[in-house]
Amino acid sequence: MSPEELAAARDRVVPDVVAPGLRVLFCGINPGLMSAATGHHFARPGNRFWPVLHASGFTPRRLRPDEERELLTYGLGITNVVARASARADELGADEYREGGRILREKVARLRPAWLAVVGVTAYRVAFDDRKARIGPQDTSLGDTRVWVLPNPSGLNAHWSLETMAEEYGRLREAASD
Repeated sequence: MSPEELAAARDRVVPDVVAPGLRVLFCGINPGLMSAATGHHFARPGNRFWPVLHASGFTPRRLRPDEERELLTYGLGITNVVARASARADELGADEYREGGRILREKVARLRPAWLAVVGVTAYRVAFDDRKARIGPQDTSLGDTRVWVLPNPSGLNAHWSLETMAEEYGRLREAASD
């Protein structure tokens, strides 16, 4: 994509992939410019979401971003904390995260997934005002929906390898299967 096409993508909204009663609703931080340009979640080639989802056992094969609606057949969905697209998550302000957390609470109350999986501990901490949150299951819930914080699959998150990330996502998959 050209720089002009990516710049124009900032104003586009990436539609949620959701349905009532999902096993897991994955929640990204916000769409990147490639996701906004294509209209598909986790669309940047270096993003590890799709490989990790498969490696952790959530999907029987590695899906492409344009196959994201297939997630619904596995009881999975995707949304974001913040709808606004940006080149990097650090371009978002705390007020956007908090407002996104408010909207996400409403969405979870309406859709009632068994688990909300926020992919990014910093985003979760700000959006839900929980400075002590760590990767893994959280002590709090949103109604009947349990919350799990996962590592951000962005290629910029060098602290987590594909293998260690798949292990953590796999822990959630096992919990969501119970």
